[in-house]
Amino acid sequence: MENETTTTRRLFMQGTAATALTAGPLATSAFAQGASDYPSRNIRSLCNFGPGSGADIVVRFYSDRLSKLAGQIVIVDNKPGAAGNIATQIAATAKPDGYTIMITPGNATLASAPHLFNEIAFDPIKSFEPVARLSRLPFVVIVKPDSPIKSIAELTAHLKAKGAKARYGTSTNTATVTAELYRQMAGLTIERINYNAVADTLRGLWADEFDFCAYDATWVAGMAKNNRVRPLAVTSAQRVAAFPDVPTMQESGFPNFELTPWWGVVVPAGTPKPIVEKLSGWFDQITRSQDAKDFLGTYATDPWPGGPEDLRQLIASDLDAWGKYIALAKIEKM
Repeated sequence: MENETTTTRRLFMQGTAATALTAGPLATSAFAQGASDYPSRNIRSLCNFGPGSGADIVVRFYSDRLSKLAGQIVIVDNKPGAAGNIATQIAATAKPDGYTIMITPGNATLASAPHLFNEIAFDPIKSFEPVARLSRLPFVVIVKPDSPIKSIAELTAHLKAKGAKARYGTSTNTATVTAELYRQMAGLTIERINYNAVADTLRGLWADEFDFCAYDATWVAGMAKNNRVRPLAVTSAQRVAAFPDVPTMQESGFPNFELTPWWGVVVPAGTPKPIVEKLSGWFDQITRSQDAKDFLGTYATDPWPGGPEDLRQLIASDLDAWGKYIALAKIEKM
């Protein structure tokens, strides 16, 4: 992980947050000329995580539906790594013309990043124009499908028995926060094993490289259906339809445990307002459709439509909230 962290910092420092803030009056005027016929070519849709991940599933659904409304091909571009920060930096420094968008689990890629990394080359608020709020979903604590552990209570007892040899795996910010909050509330000593992508984490889980992990319900729903993982608890305050028999962390003995991550869409700062409004209208139409409700429900995600101002306020409030979560979990910056 030390090599990955060093590489990540070097990549981040190649760009600066200021690059994303270059859209002054002249740039706005130039881009506005093309706003009326936007989009006139393919749109790049950045995904913070790798193919097959829960994030990838959501990004591809929305990108496909956006393509149909916009009348242009929307190309999903997976840029995994550094817990999602690599794609976020690319989005922050892209040309603010509406042809690069980021459909993202914003709590992990925007709200928590400044509290987890010493050096990031983007500002969660200043580097982006909020477009739309999309949905919210729980994370799920999981173990191997053939594990003898069938509840959080059994997992806690198992980890206490292992002592300093207990481990969890992670490749996302939210997964880390979930596991660390559990560790702190249960009074456990657990080593963190970092992976580059969810697929790597899954392989580590099957290979007994660690004891448990926590991932988004979208990804876990498919894995659990195919008996590739066993869900133990969800992080939301209520149970979810996709896992009717899986208790919440609160039901599992942690009454103050609640994490409900969310999804949103952002574009680079300086993107002309007419383009932002077009995109926002399209995403709102998608999220409110029965098609989206059916899709999101299948993957344990609740539609949560909202416009640019709703998302702007959410990012700002969650910067503070996730800072507190991370402080409570006593996670050191990387």
